[in-house]
Amino acid sequence: MAKFRFKALDSQGKEVLSTVEAESQSAAIEKIRAMRLTPKAIGQVREDAEAEAAAPAAKPAAKPKRKGEINIKLPKFLRAGVGTKDLMVFTRQLATLVDAGLPLLRGLRVLHRQCQNETLKEALAGMIETVETGNTFSESLANYPKIFNHLYVNMVKAGEAGGVLETVLNRLAEFMEKGEKIKNKVKGAMTYPIVVLVAAIGIVVFLMLAVIPKFQQIFDDLMGGEGMPLLTQIVISFSQWVQHYWLFFFAAIAAVVVLYKLFAKTPMGVLVNDRIALRAPVFGNLTQKTIVARLTRTLGTLLSSGVPVLQALAIVKDTTGNAIMARALQTVHDSVKEGEGMTAPLGACGEFPPMVVSMVEVGEETGALPEMLIRVANTYDDEVDNAVAAMTSVIEPIMIIFLAVIVGGIVIAMFMPLISIIGTIGQQAG
Repeated sequence: MAKFRFKALDSQGKEVLSTVEAESQSAAIEKIRAMRLTPKAIGQVREDAEAEAAAPAAKPAAKPKRKGEINIKLPKFLRAGVGTKDLMVFTRQLATLVDAGLPLLRGLRVLHRQCQNETLKEALAGMIETVETGNTFSESLANYPKIFNHLYVNMVKAGEAGGVLETVLNRLAEFMEKGEKIKNKVKGAMTYPIVVLVAAIGIVVFLMLAVIPKFQQIFDDLMGGEGMPLLTQIVISFSQWVQHYWLFFFAAIAAVVVLYKLFAKTPMGVLVNDRIALRAPVFGNLTQKTIVARLTRTLGTLLSSGVPVLQALAIVKDTTGNAIMARALQTVHDSVKEGEGMTAPLGACGEFPPMVVSMVEVGEETGALPEMLIRVANTYDDEVDNAVAAMTSVIEPIMIIFLAVIVGGIVIAMFMPLISIIGTIGQQAG
């Protein structure tokens, strides 16, 4: 029998702190409810806590070092952070261990021993200590906000209160896998055009600085700089400008980038950028679908895990990544707080597609809102996949044509005077 320390509310709403013995966390929650208490948080008490309290001076023997072994610990600022992949693997493994009947504390110790990420391993060590002292798993997660966000902590808290921690962990892992998949697809679609654009800029700069000046010298010697086609004159003038003002050109670009970043950090800049992201041609529709898919999946997952509607909306608002959408969700939150439904404010804000509003309305009427939100998320995930695939197939030929037009135009501009010179020489020779 394991001992669990819990926080609960009695029939009058007063908080109760106590312990209970049970075979598992689920059995402990059932016992707490049998006492007519509503569990808020529960955590297993370390088995040897009383022994350590009686002998606080006792310390575990230090692990002997092997001969020639060097233990180098990097400072925190040089360590790799905890990426989404690391967190996803940790969540999935912990869910598997808990689902297999392994106590939470023992599962954390197992993952701590095999963890390769130093930052996550250090966090696991601290979490183990926190849980050993009787705190809940969600409270231990909250001590590391840079690794575990509000969504993660609140879902675990809801899972603990409902006795379905393994289910919540599995949902979290699936949620992160879905989000990472969409993010990778969007990044993959943007990689090709960025590479082509950088290559085009590099080729043009090389031609302007190294090739065009030599052609200009040839034209000056043979034609005296007169009688050149308009396209050739434009290219040569641009080359001269780049040669004389290239430093100013790059300094101006750097200044624009810096000013843009400073503006983007202001509240007005955030709103402007996020508004442009949602309204931009082609990409705006993709951005909106991506955000809608993420927030509906987050909200549906939270509600199905037992998180109250108001708390779930507050969490989703902080994890949207777009200030315009966050402001719209704040309006929905305020309306729900006043006793209204979600449908009217969702439709009034104008940021959500009509299908989302209709599905939410059906979900509220049938009492199946979490399921409807997950369906919306699945639908928009598929639309994002199709949109990214279509955009990739269209962008590739467009960028190839763009590069061919730029480089080909410069080459044609340089050969047009040569053709004229060759024709003149042929006439003279004839």
